[in-house]
This record gives sequence, C-alpha cells and structure tokens, in this order.
Amino acid sequence: MRANDMYKACADALRAYAEGAGFTDMVVGLSGGIDSSVIAVLCADVFGPDHVHGVMLPGPYSTEHSLDDARELADNLGIETHVVSICEPFEAFEAVLRRSGCGKLSGTASENTQARCRTVVLMALSNANGWMLVNTGNRSESMMGYSTLYGDTAGAFAPIGGLYKTDVYAIARWRNERAERDGQVPPIPEHVLVKPPSAELAPGQEDEKSMGIDYPTLDRMLIAHFEHGVSENGLVEAGFNRADVERVLAKVRSQAFKRALEPPYPDVKFYE
Repeated sequence: MRANDMYKACADALRAYAEGAGFTDMVVGLSGGIDSSVIAVLCADVFGPDHVHGVMLPGPYSTEHSLDDARELADNLGIETHVVSICEPFEAFEAVLRRSGCGKLSGTASENTQARCRTVVLMALSNANGWMLVNTGNRSESMMGYSTLYGDTAGAFAPIGGLYKTDVYAIARWRNERAERDGQVPPIPEHVLVKPPSAELAPGQEDEKSMGIDYPTLDRMLIAHFEHGVSENGLVEAGFNRADVERVLAKVRSQAFKRALEPPYPDVKFYE
C-alpha cells in the first residue's frame, strides 16, 4: 500500500472510531518523536486543530531538542499545548518506594514508572475534559514489546498501530511533501525525521540500541514473516542473520501478553 493510502486509511479509521465512541476532541502526548508527531497531524487533519490538545510531559531524561520539536510541531499545526513535568510525581514514587524498603528505582522499573506517570496525567486530562486519549504506538514496537504496559500502551485507539516503524516515517514524509505541494508549512519538523528514535527514559537511550537491531532490518524481517508467511528458515535463506531471526521471533512470542492488552487499531490489510 502506498504511503498516501496508508495515511488515509489511518485517518478514516480514527474518525470512525471517535465518532462511534462519541468523542469530538483528542488528547495526544507530544514527545517530539515521530510517532506522536504523526498522530498529532492525523488528529488535526481529521478533527481540526481546535479539537486537538497536545501535552508535553518532560521527565528527568527529556532533552531540550525534543521539547523544541514538539513545540514546533504544535505551532505548525495550530494546536494548543500544555506542559506537565512528570519529574515531581516520579520522584514521589521513588520516595514512597524507598521509605517502604523497596530501594531506589533503576533500570526497567525506573523507565516504566516514568511512562506510567505520563499516562496518569494524560488520562486525568482525558477524564476531566472528555477528550479521547489517542495511542501513539506502532506495530514494530508492539511486536517487540518495546512499550510499557499501562503506560504508553494506553489510549482508546491506535491509528498507526497497524503500521511498522519505517512506514510511519514514510507517511510522515508523504504528509510533509503534500503540505509543500499545497504551499503550506510542512507540519513535522525535519529534525523529527532524521534524529534517532528514543523513549528518553534513561541517559543516552536510543530505541534501536535498546532492541539490538535497526528498524529497517527489523521491519523487513517482521513483514516477511508475519505478513507474507516466510518461515524462520526462509528468513535466514533470504539473508537475515540466524541469531537475529531467532532472537526477534522469540521476543515477539514472549510479548504476546502485552499485545493482548493494547488498544484497537485500523482493521486494514496494509501489507497484502
């Protein structure tokens, strides 16, 4: 499916879901990354900028350039933004757990607690204002379990949940190109398209380093196996490293419990 068709399918599914659920306004956590940027653009295109509410949620490891990217995106779209730091609630969780004899949060526990603090804020705003929280996850990260259960897996609907990461970039570039053709400012900042993806939950963190594989290789492997039925041995014969194949497919199998609890996404055959 071409990028423009993917974009339209995601937009149509988001519109249908929100209308069916009775929502007119969307709330989106703006990280300054590619996924939340694409979701914000989709929401603005579908519902209009006045009905989209962006929330920046800086934490202890957020970078200034990510906040700048999120602000630029919001300015380009004309959507309102709120800034709610999660540092104080995260530190409060750390303090409570430390007093309870649980020690200092570190590693995955620290990273996931930050993600869950963000979700508490987003859901509070959703409940208080009657806004629908839109999930920003993609299929690559869902398959690998590269997400936080009850954290960034939250949301009523996942418009790009059926797209692999490389296609999220593809529809972002297509949407910017469409804006240029129409004489408009491309909504997604160029820096968002070129910087390494990062959850910014730890110092110097980058998605591909955390997963141990780059997105283009991962996506080709996942699409071949899960969308086109290429066997594990067939992947190796096609040139993928056997150790990578075994590790990735084992990871996908082990993360099925997370996918079972993720929000719905467009019922579209993106990869026939």
